[in-house]
Amino acid sequence: MSVRWLLCLCLALLSGCAAVGPDYERPAIELPGAYPEAPVDLSAAAVPAEWWKLYGDPRLDELVASALERNADMRIAVARIEEADANLREAGAAFLPEVDLGAAPSRSRISSQTANPVPASVPLVRNNVRLALSTAFELDFWGKLRRALEATRALALGSRYAKEVVTLSLAGLTTQAYFSLRSLDAQIAVTRTTLESREEALTFVRNRARGGIASDLEVNQAELARADASIQLKELLRQRALVEHQLGSLTGRLDLVLPPGDLLALPMPPLPPAGLPSTLLRRRPDVLQAEQQLIAANAQIGIARAAMFPTISLTSYLGSESSGLSTLLGAGAGIWSLGFGLALPIFDAGRYAARTQAAEARQKQAVGGYQKAVETAFREVADALTTVQQTAALEQDLQLRADAARNALRLARLRYESGYSAYIEVLDAQRASNEAELAVVRNRQSRLAASVDLMKALGGGWSLDAMPVSNAALHDAGAK
Repeated sequence: MSVRWLLCLCLALLSGCAAVGPDYERPAIELPGAYPEAPVDLSAAAVPAEWWKLYGDPRLDELVASALERNADMRIAVARIEEADANLREAGAAFLPEVDLGAAPSRSRISSQTANPVPASVPLVRNNVRLALSTAFELDFWGKLRRALEATRALALGSRYAKEVVTLSLAGLTTQAYFSLRSLDAQIAVTRTTLESREEALTFVRNRARGGIASDLEVNQAELARADASIQLKELLRQRALVEHQLGSLTGRLDLVLPPGDLLALPMPPLPPAGLPSTLLRRRPDVLQAEQQLIAANAQIGIARAAMFPTISLTSYLGSESSGLSTLLGAGAGIWSLGFGLALPIFDAGRYAARTQAAEARQKQAVGGYQKAVETAFREVADALTTVQQTAALEQDLQLRADAARNALRLARLRYESGYSAYIEVLDAQRASNEAELAVVRNRQSRLAASVDLMKALGGGWSLDAMPVSNAALHDAGAK
């Protein structure tokens, strides 16, 4: 009965003891209420987590799915989650005693030639058999184990958010590479058209030269223009092959071969509504991961401080001991022991205080990392919004320029063929038309790439219903 009362008293003390060290509080970070370039139109619908499907390209969907399934970085992230889960289970097991079963049979002989003779009734050869359950259990008076569990749990959650970071980055890289490939397809098509046009112009100038109308200078200029287009085409083909190799590496399909596609046929996804800064703390996985690292660092302070307090442990064993195996479980063979151990550092030359200060310094570093993650998230969304809006505004002007350049090239050819202008005007018109056509394609690629950056910056989509009103509301929700 006294042992039971003692155990109950220990449990009561444990339940009443608060863990040393600071409790976690989310740092308050001031963010603007809205982005400077936030769109005015709030008619955008919620964006799903699989945001890449908004572009309506089945081949892109297939590539992203393959990357998320077969990429080596994803496998590493999953293995890290499994490791973190195992560490979490180990930390939780520290609250329960570890019970060991020990068996110690022995046979020994004592000397008969000692200073004190052995009585004749005492045998010189002895058998001893011992079987016992033993345990050693540290009582968590100061919350060291609780803080360790808190830190391990935060790291386990952080590993899951790290996987989400890898997922988001991998989907973004695959989508960006795919858009780059489609942009090169469009540029290759434009350059081939340009090359065909310049080959026709070269044939026309050579025919005029044979008739004595055109000079050798004009022939050389036409040959130079044709060679420039051919060189440009070969360089674009080389770049496309490299991007295709990159996609093969990202998707785990090293023999990947993609047919040409149409970049301009891809739709633009919806823009986000205004007032998004407060959602960043809840949905961006890198921000959530940084917060979990901060929680773990905060708990480490409690672990370091608890080491400066006495360590109280409970030791016990229960079993049987006998001179023979046949009587091991008989009456009178039972043995047991119950004891407490206490260890208190008296002089450590400031070692434990230094460890506590180091833990506090690491916590400050984690606060800075969390603040940097939030501020970076805000900046990335603002940058992506600016790029999306500016490229959208440029698209119409670039298309008008391309139409004007094509018309100018047509007129320059007519003037040259009619003998009203020199061939230099045709060369200038060819160069301007080619650059204008490529600029339209590259701007569309920039616009699509900026939309991918925006998706990534927002953590992979958004939901109108899930948006808090302000940052203060988000801090209050996090505190609860």
